[in-house]
Amino acid sequence: MNSSQQVWHPAKINNLFMRFSNLSVVIILIITTSVISIAGLILLAVIPDSINYFALKPSNILAGKYLWTLVVHFFSHGNFFHLFINMFVLFSLGSLSERIIGRKRFFLFYITAGIFAGLLSVILSGLLGYGALEKVFGGPATYMVGASGAIFAIAGLFVMLLPKLRFSIIFLPFLSLPAYIMVPLVLIITWVVTIAVGLSIGNVAHFGGFLTGLAYGYYLRLKYQKKVKLLERVFK
Repeated sequence: MNSSQQVWHPAKINNLFMRFSNLSVVIILIITTSVISIAGLILLAVIPDSINYFALKPSNILAGKYLWTLVVHFFSHGNFFHLFINMFVLFSLGSLSERIIGRKRFFLFYITAGIFAGLLSVILSGLLGYGALEKVFGGPATYMVGASGAIFAIAGLFVMLLPKLRFSIIFLPFLSLPAYIMVPLVLIITWVVTIAVGLSIGNVAHFGGFLTGLAYGYYLRLKYQKKVKLLERVFK
């Protein structure tokens, strides 16, 4: 048996797959997002029109085109800094969230939140994103990428399950506030500042993700009251 046959032996492939599947969902999401984002950036540099295949454009979705971007867009990022910040926050918040609600629940929650955040952006920008309101809701021709909507969903989940858990901002590590104050505050300040300075950021997606997190957190709080009370005692 030559060396190439040894490398591609089914048992070794199965072993590699098992090792990957045993990773936490957060790590798998970070790896997947990084690979897709980097591939997208390279492809975009070579073929600019390829942006339609991985970025969410409301007018495309409303026309029934590139529907897969409702999922792909939150695995894609506009630059390496954007990717690093989002993956850092995903690791920071998602790791604890995954341990609390479990691997399968976390994965389905993350994907659902990302899709809902994108859909809300499509709907509001399509209905209201014209004229002066385009700064508030985004325009139907605006491309959107990034995992921020799904990440805000994780933050919203903590607001419901662990409202007193203290949050800090990556750029202001010395400042920390309870989740129920910090998360809505960051959401509002980001929205106001980006409107004021004219930055194109998916604030509607952030809000949509946040709503998803609140809704799912409320459901879990009602269904697992004893477990939530135990969590609150652990994370005072």
